[in-house]
Amino acid sequence: MNMQTTNLGEADGLPVVEWSRVEAQLEDLVTHDDPHSPNRCTFWLTTVNADGSPHVTSVGALWHAGSCWFQTGRRTRKARNVGRDPRCAISVATKAYDVMVSGDARRVTDPALVAEIAALWAKSGWPAKPDASGTGITAPFNAPTLGPPPWFVYELTPRTGTAVGTSEEAPGSTRWQF
Repeated sequence: MNMQTTNLGEADGLPVVEWSRVEAQLEDLVTHDDPHSPNRCTFWLTTVNADGSPHVTSVGALWHAGSCWFQTGRRTRKARNVGRDPRCAISVATKAYDVMVSGDARRVTDPALVAEIAALWAKSGWPAKPDASGTGITAPFNAPTLGPPPWFVYELTPRTGTAVGTSEEAPGSTRWQF
């Protein structure tokens, strides 16, 4: 992956954060973040409202294959916002970093890809599976505000990312342009 790296902590003598370390932390959330724990990681999605103001909400998400994947119901504000303007950002706190990635999101309808992402959610403890059409997902439960299944799957392809180390073992603050 070709990327430009900027050390935001250079003036404070902090090292560059290696993207590979951040990505490993993001990938680790799939199998090591208990979805039933009150201390689980929460992904926050920011989309653009029709009037240009930000809309920020928690979202079911995961990191896989260099992208952030999230799901939502067809009638939600975030689905309408992304349908109108794909620019968005997702942030999450991992064990070592506060992370934000921004880019464009697109609805995924390829049945093989929807099944792959549903299987990852199931592996993480949320029993998602493809719906009968293969272009959405279903599960025995979801956030009540999302409406009934099927729920849509979206891929956020990162354009930029930022990570801030949150411990002495992971110092630094770095921005990447992918």
